[in-house]
This record gives sequence, structure tokens and C-alpha cells, in this order.
Amino acid sequence: MSAGSGLVSVDFEIFGHVQGVCFRMYTEKEGLRLGLVGWVKNTYSGTVVGQVQGPAEEVEEMKVWLSKEGSPSSRITKASFSNQRSIDKLELSGFSTRF
Repeated sequence: MSAGSGLVSVDFEIFGHVQGVCFRMYTEKEGLRLGLVGWVKNTYSGTVVGQVQGPAEEVEEMKVWLSKEGSPSSRITKASFSNQRSIDKLELSGFSTRF
């Protein structure tokens, strides 16, 4: 992908009932479905954090999914997005769950 393709990177933190409900697995699947790269992990404070990178349109779609849908049994109370920036090329490869 070239610099002209509008690539972006964004960090996220999802609040609510998002641990123990396969949230990370579904996030990984949704990211891959959208052709994005990134990572996701649980925090000790009970939230889920991560980063996604890819074409701006797909990243926006992922942000909507993260804030409104999530995994089937999750209950999202808040989604926080930060450090959104344009990137020249993808800095990550694949989509992984971190521990």
C-alpha cells in the first residue's frame, strides 16, 4: 500500500463487560475480515485495549464495531479512541491477541 491510500492508525480502549466474553477473539476476526492489522489485549483494570491500522474507511468501520457491537455477549459502556494518525505504511502485520 502506498502513502496515497489513506492509511491510518488508531489506539482503542473498550470499557464495560468485555472480558471473559471472547471479545479479543471477535475483535481479531473482525479486524481480519476488514483487512486491517493490529493487536488486542485485556488489561488488569478490566478493559480491552489495542491498536488497528489500515485504510481510513475500514478503520472507521472497525471503530463503530468496537464501540457498538463487540462480541455477542459483551456489554460495551464506553469506547475510547486515541492517537489517530496518518501513516505512510502499515507498521504491524497480521492481527494478534497479546497477553
